[in-house]
Amino acid sequence: MKKLATSLAMFTALTAAATAADLPRRAPPPVFTPVPVFTWTGFYAGFNAGYGFDASDRRSNGFTQSSPLLPPNAASPIVQLPNGGFTTAGVLGPVGSTLTYNSGNNEGFTGGGQIGYNWQLTPGSGVVIGFEADAQYLDFGGRRSRFTTNALTINPAFVPVDSVLSTLDFFGTVRGRLGYAFDRVLFYGTGGFAYATGDRGARVAFTNFNNRNDDFLTGWAAGGGVEYALPTDSFLNFFRSSAVTLKVEGLYVQFDRNNRNAVGLPLVGGFQTANGLIPVFSGGPLRRDDNSFAVVRAGLNYKFGSY
Repeated sequence: MKKLATSLAMFTALTAAATAADLPRRAPPPVFTPVPVFTWTGFYAGFNAGYGFDASDRRSNGFTQSSPLLPPNAASPIVQLPNGGFTTAGVLGPVGSTLTYNSGNNEGFTGGGQIGYNWQLTPGSGVVIGFEADAQYLDFGGRRSRFTTNALTINPAFVPVDSVLSTLDFFGTVRGRLGYAFDRVLFYGTGGFAYATGDRGARVAFTNFNNRNDDFLTGWAAGGGVEYALPTDSFLNFFRSSAVTLKVEGLYVQFDRNNRNAVGLPLVGGFQTANGLIPVFSGGPLRRDDNSFAVVRAGLNYKFGSY
């Protein structure tokens, strides 16, 4: 009887152990990894390309040469003499000559690079502030004349002044940016300092740089645009990160007006002499002499740090 009881106890223990081995084990609690939220905060650099359009208007600054037998009219050309004086008599020959400026028609390719920094106040959607500096090639190239004149036929020594923009081959800006991001889409406005340079050929030495032998202009720029951060799995996102962005931007660039020369009159040309160019001004008042253009461009940026 004692052996039977012992056998039953051992059988019961073995059965309980086998049953316990078949019970499911307690799984560890799941680990939740939060989905990262995109932010525009960070440094970025990239390149852009687009097209520039002349927005200047200086049509009122031409002239009509009066006959030497008649009093000079208000828009007769005026020559600055070597002794500092001025004369209108017979400046462009014994017969009348005219110079008429057309509407702005300089236009061409522009392209370059940019670098900047954004700071987003709240990840996801929120206000974004930042700054950007860019440097651009400008292909206005002086290929399009903005005036019509018969003065060169009357006096071949006369050198008409064309648009300042036709002499430019490089410009840049340093601007602030303020916008609002809807996750990966950023709408922004921008504005700040602008500068431009041209070559030092005969045109630039005489052309509208405030009547100075200077090839550097300053002014301001303003505009706006939209920028989109590509998803990681986009076929355009060749870095395979969330840090590639595409943008479309419009920018208006305005340089200082040419109204600060010594005589307060529009500079319209000069006479070529052995001692260089002698300034020729229009006798009419300087009404409008904008040196401005608009740019529409697309760009690509790489933002350092994906999130």
